[in-house]
Amino acid sequence: MIAYSEVSAFTDTPGFGNRAGVVLDASGLSEREMQALAAFLDAPETVFVTRMGSGAVRVRYFTPTQEVDFCGHASVALGLMLAQSGHWDGQDLVLETLVGRIPLQLVCDAGVPSRVWMRQRLPEVRAVPRSLYADLAEALGIDVRMIHKGLPLAASSTGLWSVFVPLLDSVILDGLEPDLAQIRMLSEALDVVSVYAYTPMGVNRFAARDFAPAVGIPEDPVTGSAAGALMALLAAEGKLPVRHDRACGVVFQGHALGTPGEVEVEVEVRGQTVTAVHVGGCAVLDREGIWKRE
Repeated sequence: MIAYSEVSAFTDTPGFGNRAGVVLDASGLSEREMQALAAFLDAPETVFVTRMGSGAVRVRYFTPTQEVDFCGHASVALGLMLAQSGHWDGQDLVLETLVGRIPLQLVCDAGVPSRVWMRQRLPEVRAVPRSLYADLAEALGIDVRMIHKGLPLAASSTGLWSVFVPLLDSVILDGLEPDLAQIRMLSEALDVVSVYAYTPMGVNRFAARDFAPAVGIPEDPVTGSAAGALMALLAAEGKLPVRHDRACGVVFQGHALGTPGEVEVEVEVRGQTVTAVHVGGCAVLDREGIWKRE
């Protein structure tokens, strides 16, 4: 009998944002059982705590079809559950993941845990050949002329790799008709997890949609890891206002699926070099349950 929680991340409204499964005690589960439980919950990702230590928690992340190295919204969901269950009092806490150590910070309102911030890995960036721009546009169901020429189109990662495709406006973003088979093929060819379409909504506000069929997620509702990588990419390219060596922004995602959420990002920069990426948001418990092991 394994206890689990289902948590909505990057929102304070149950059922909105991005749903994550959270298992606080997975120390006795095999990899096969973790995958089976993730498939049972059918959330975009489920996070499993495999070891609870003093100031450090070892975790693994699974989609319904496979293990992934890192997941932003599941990390925020886990932080909330650790705080609410008494395992985290707000002191320094690090998640030990397959991409390295991810520090968490807890924010409380009137003594109640409400928001979790995580410091993601420093960004990595790879260029995308211009010869693939038309293929990416076709996979998203648009004409290549709808790609925004003033914003970066590139692959980037602060934990998981995505291809970031800028679009001219939110009407185009909302009207995307993705060919998931083609997106999967391009994702595998570019060695990324997803194709992430985004568009400006203001100087430091963006709307986005994220398609990840390569890891069993047709469209991810709200993606914390990709939001961090996007803002780091924009900051490095000089596309975000910087004050006192910091660039802040918000990504709105999930509206196309009826589950809107918001990801807050703060990027520390020195010149055009990103020195830190912080991603945060709210989370709220949806429900709890028990999974019976076979």
